[in-house]
Amino acid sequence: MQKADLLLRSNAIFDGSGREPQPGFVAVAGNRILAAGPSDGAEYAGENTEIHELGDRLICPGFVDVHCFFTGYLLTITGADLGGCATEEEVLSAAKAYQNTLKPGATVLARNVRPGFGGLTREKLDQEFGSIPAILFMEGGETCYMNSAAGETYGFTPDTCWSESYWKLLRYILSDHSYSVPEFKKYLAMMNSRGITSVKEMGFDDFYGFTEALAELEQGQELTARVHFMSQPVGAPMNLEYGKSMRDKFQGDFVAFSGYNQMTDGSISQLEGEMKKPYLCADTCCAKDIDWEGLKRDALAADKEGFRFSLHAQGDGAIGKTVDIFEQCQRDENGKMKNRQAITDLECSDPADLERMGRLGIIAEVYPQIMSIADRAGKIAMIEEKIGMDRGRFYWNRRKMADSGVTISCGTDLPLLYDDIPESVYHTVGGLFPEGGEPFNKENTLTVAELLKAWTSGGQYNLGREKELGTLEAGKLADIAVLDGNLFDVDPAKARGMKVFMTLVNGRVVYPTN
Repeated sequence: MQKADLLLRSNAIFDGSGREPQPGFVAVAGNRILAAGPSDGAEYAGENTEIHELGDRLICPGFVDVHCFFTGYLLTITGADLGGCATEEEVLSAAKAYQNTLKPGATVLARNVRPGFGGLTREKLDQEFGSIPAILFMEGGETCYMNSAAGETYGFTPDTCWSESYWKLLRYILSDHSYSVPEFKKYLAMMNSRGITSVKEMGFDDFYGFTEALAELEQGQELTARVHFMSQPVGAPMNLEYGKSMRDKFQGDFVAFSGYNQMTDGSISQLEGEMKKPYLCADTCCAKDIDWEGLKRDALAADKEGFRFSLHAQGDGAIGKTVDIFEQCQRDENGKMKNRQAITDLECSDPADLERMGRLGIIAEVYPQIMSIADRAGKIAMIEEKIGMDRGRFYWNRRKMADSGVTISCGTDLPLLYDDIPESVYHTVGGLFPEGGEPFNKENTLTVAELLKAWTSGGQYNLGREKELGTLEAGKLADIAVLDGNLFDVDPAKARGMKVFMTLVNGRVVYPTN
């Protein structure tokens, strides 16, 4: 009998199928699961087997983040951190000092600058930096101070500080592989420390050449998570030839092209979430102009070429129209999507559309930690003002998704949120805002087993890897996460604070890295 390289034993093994955890073992040989079962697996232990007695720690398949942005993350760490500057003079002095460390002509970037510095005008920054682009992002990154050269070079303004707008800046930062590649490896290591073993990265347009870096990292066996990347057209129209070339180029186990992503509506709080009925506070269903015909054209064209498409929709009107688009895509003999189309976010949905998603096989990509950036009083006040609590009861309705047979997967929109599976239990199982108190729409929540299935096998189904990953079964690739406690034995209200104990990717321990 073949012996294991690693033998994991625990009183709580969640196999990814949705069943409650059971005591047992997982044996790993090479990069695959040799065996898993309810015994202690002693027959797989040899003299060279590394045995981990994990007690009550919860063993799971590796977790999957199906919607994250390395480029957005990169911008949050790039440039000088000027958070400690208390005056405009200190800001300018620190920014100039940072500029002296850069190559001649390089863009001057800074972050965490305090708001309210009225003297940091465009004219003042022109005077200080001349023809060198200078962008000083304020705390939170939602606005900035910038000079004329920056606006001319990168095509955005202090009032349009969002990723789709400053894509030229992201291209500039990402294209410096001497900086971006080491940071990408650190980024994956950070994800590993949170139990993430696979990601679906949003890469704008043609990912600005970063695919060559991914190819080199895969060839050099330097990737510590499996990377599926999408193309989100922002600076150019959707490019199907690019997708075909990427699909052909990446055929290995660690990097794959995963189709196309597009935005539809925006935030309900800003009246930009498209609703089926008008807002209570304004005579509109959506304050944003959405090119639904263009979205349909792109989605159907991609589907025809065998690509999956994900559309980001928040309001019930946008979700309904997105389902209408996918309803016209190719289907199999059972009436399900031939390509794994998905809807991201799904903040406030019509239950009838969730039923349609289940029938069609449209995947849900939810943000199970989204409540962490809100507070109960503020969120309820916003809902009451904008759409009323009658419609508000359909907020974050993951229960209806599960009951309608929708495959649920989990994302973070990182850097909006950072993966924290125990925190996701607190919010999506407990229905709790950060301050606790009364659960919000408790009837819409999932069970722990349903949520962990979404983080594991649901994510791998989303990526088309369910035959190789997502459950703890003999023969599957050994991507495994171990938490330092058992989430099934903890009140969801007390789940926060639990950490990842160990992460394996391809049979190798990637966290901790000692």
